[in-house]
Amino acid sequence: MMKPESGGALNKIAVIGAGSWGTALAILLGRKGLNPVVWARNPRLVDEIRECGENRTYLPGHRIPDSVTFTPDFKDAVAGMESILLVVPSHGMRAVALRLAEVLKGADALPRAVIFASKGIENDTLLTMSELLEQTLPESLSGHIACLSGPSFAEEVARSMPTAVTIAASDQRLAKGLQKLFSTDYFRVYASMDMIGVQLGGALKNVMAIAAGISDGLGFGHNSRAALITRGLAEMARLGVRLGANPLSFAGLAGLGDLVLTCTGDLSRNRQVGLKLGQGLSIEDILKEMKMVAEGVKTSRSAFHMSEKYGVDMPITAQVYRVLYEGLDPRDAVRELLTRPLKQEL
Repeated sequence: MMKPESGGALNKIAVIGAGSWGTALAILLGRKGLNPVVWARNPRLVDEIRECGENRTYLPGHRIPDSVTFTPDFKDAVAGMESILLVVPSHGMRAVALRLAEVLKGADALPRAVIFASKGIENDTLLTMSELLEQTLPESLSGHIACLSGPSFAEEVARSMPTAVTIAASDQRLAKGLQKLFSTDYFRVYASMDMIGVQLGGALKNVMAIAAGISDGLGFGHNSRAALITRGLAEMARLGVRLGANPLSFAGLAGLGDLVLTCTGDLSRNRQVGLKLGQGLSIEDILKEMKMVAEGVKTSRSAFHMSEKYGVDMPITAQVYRVLYEGLDPRDAVRELLTRPLKQEL
């Protein structure tokens, strides 16, 4: 097997995952004149998309360019690709990565880039997505893994609304190449080399969005939401710095940008989970009603255990975890947060 080249074209791209975000990114790439191949796990979804020209299950109302191909055949989707974009829920990433690794074993050449747009931390191992991929994919792909993150609702990207995101990679040349691959006149991509910070920002903001939703669901006001966003950002940065991230990343698009969007936007699934919790619904009933994944539910568990493992104070994360997994009443969670011992802000 050949080692992937560090430079060269990245335009031949497979998108693994046909949910709302995977579909939106495939539409974006198709509009650029590329020919992405999208893998969908459900053959019936592929048939539906081929028949009506849109993903009515996950992203209805948005015409998919003819240059975008959908297939239920995983091996066919990734064969000969220069870039592979993984857009699957974080809890399903390991299974997909192992499947990809098996396919790549028999490949003549490896892809030049494996990009993931999933925002989460694996529950049992507490690994970030890049760490998980480094562990499961061929060793020669080390240094060819990148993360796409930032404030980006799929619906708005599909509508060509101005959006700015971050692409992070340990190799600057790779980051710049992928920056060009994804950038359009409405989708602006900034490059970063802070893989840890960009990933933690994208994962932890979902936990804070549940907290903000709970606050809104309880009928609290803008003061409460602003406090949660600000103190939530402080928690995110504390854990990030402990793990070696650049603290400035949390003031950027993958940190503050995504945090504000997810805590305030009505399209945020994590905020919607929090709203319903605040209104008195059980997490079991909420999840039964949802068609798409709210990453923050599982990430809150990972984040809570990471805070314990690394000795980082994360009180909002702890209360969200207790509401979701220990049955704590949301009003009691707020009361406990507000009556903690007083301290200096910085």
